[in-house]
Amino acid sequence: MALIDTLTVPQAVLAVAGLYFVWTLVRPFVVKTALDNLAGPPSTSFLTGNITQFASRHSWDFRGELARVYGRTSVIHGLFNKKWLITHDPKALHHIFIKEQDVYGEPILSMRVLLGPGLLGTEGDQHRRQRKMLNPVFSTKHLREMTPLFYEIIHKTRDAMMSRVRGGDQSEKSGAELDMLSWMGRTTLEVLGQAGLGYSFDPLTEDVADEFASAVKSFFPQLIKSVIPRIFLPIAVKLGPASFRRRVVDMLPSPNIQRMKDISDILHARSVQIFNEKKAALARGDDAIKHQIGEGRDIMSILLRANMMASAEDRLSDEELIGQVSTMILAGMDTTANSLARILERLAEYPEVQEKLRAEILAAVEAEGHGDTLDFDRLMELSYLDAVCRETLRLHPGVAFTFRDAERDAVLPLITPVRALDGTLLSAIPVPKGTRVVGDVHACNRDPVTWGPDADKWRPERWINGLPKSVEDAHIPGVYSHLMTFIGGSRACIGFKFAQVEIKTVLLIMLQSFKFELTEKPIVWNFASVQYPTVGMESEPEMPLKVSPLCGP
Repeated sequence: MALIDTLTVPQAVLAVAGLYFVWTLVRPFVVKTALDNLAGPPSTSFLTGNITQFASRHSWDFRGELARVYGRTSVIHGLFNKKWLITHDPKALHHIFIKEQDVYGEPILSMRVLLGPGLLGTEGDQHRRQRKMLNPVFSTKHLREMTPLFYEIIHKTRDAMMSRVRGGDQSEKSGAELDMLSWMGRTTLEVLGQAGLGYSFDPLTEDVADEFASAVKSFFPQLIKSVIPRIFLPIAVKLGPASFRRRVVDMLPSPNIQRMKDISDILHARSVQIFNEKKAALARGDDAIKHQIGEGRDIMSILLRANMMASAEDRLSDEELIGQVSTMILAGMDTTANSLARILERLAEYPEVQEKLRAEILAAVEAEGHGDTLDFDRLMELSYLDAVCRETLRLHPGVAFTFRDAERDAVLPLITPVRALDGTLLSAIPVPKGTRVVGDVHACNRDPVTWGPDADKWRPERWINGLPKSVEDAHIPGVYSHLMTFIGGSRACIGFKFAQVEIKTVLLIMLQSFKFELTEKPIVWNFASVQYPTVGMESEPEMPLKVSPLCGP
């Protein structure tokens, strides 16, 4: 006591922090839980456990081994070897995302710090208010009305690509190598810009550098590089006022942290600009709105009008509305663009599938007789197009895993019991408060128990010929096609229907105009918050394909 009485306040704070740090280090060895009785890979580091194996850009072998060797439910080691529970057991996922979603909270702090209090950075009543306000603009009715705008933008992409593959010579038919990841990224950004924000980022007809677009493209690859520093974020946000924390971040020597900070600053600045422009147009009245891109039918304009008419308890603050801008673009751009790039790669890899899909599209377009487009309902009826999309989103979900944190002690039931290290068979697992729980989307979508022995094979026909009964019996708690690709529950992807329409309209136009083939360059898909392709193992995001014209625009 005498020693404590002689300490100054700063010294006492440091002493308490030191004791807490030491307790964090020794706690896994002193306090045992049920998780210590579960199998999993050995830790490779006292500091980072298995995190670098699990979250590195080339972690696919490690992640595949988890499911293959340790089954549907296992543990890995997090920071200071604290146990993380990882599962793709359908019953466990149902409890995590549906039945007990109030127990398993999504760790949103990183998104709130980087993007503001948008849909990805809020929880509880605040998240519910935002989702209630946004639901109508992602409805089928609104998407039906927006489909012509999708076509208008995609036609610009088609024309720009055609000028590249023909090189100015309209008789040239040999084609050219194009980075289809870049073209799909530009297209999805412009669709989200015009349909989502009433704002144009890219003319598409010419190459124009845009700082915001570059920041969006870099966000998720950079985020995975900052996985270790982000673990300390809950402590960092409590260190003094925001201005002090900003000065501390500015002084940190880590290039990854500095790049993440710059990306966040760029996204916020453009979000504020877009929001202020939309708000000013609404204040000027209907004439001003009609002269804007989207004529006031974009998601942000509708959201602002709805917010003005909402009751006081449902109304969103300006800060929340600004947060939706970057959130909308980030949640919809890379996920959709990279899925489109993956579909085009698969179609190039399987030319017979590409030809079959093209035949379905051409027959439907010819039968409708409205140029090269189909209306929303006819587009969604194309069975083989739907099968190609579903199979790619099954095998290659843009987001391969999700994090949840147990906010109180819980018991997680399993449909597939696990053999514990002491030999007992567990049909439920006690989950201590504070446990990081990982929902393995990638493994769930490829589970051979559910999808059969060819679960790892890309085979669109499985959606035409009828899924095995085991798929229905599994009761996967996702919002889309018995898959976890868009998650489930109250934090499921709100824009999954928007993404489906966008993907299908892009493929409808592209496959009427171009043939896609592989090049000799090796394409490698990298793990990140949203997986992305590169040429070789260590290069920047890119996916070259040989693109040949089939007809004139």
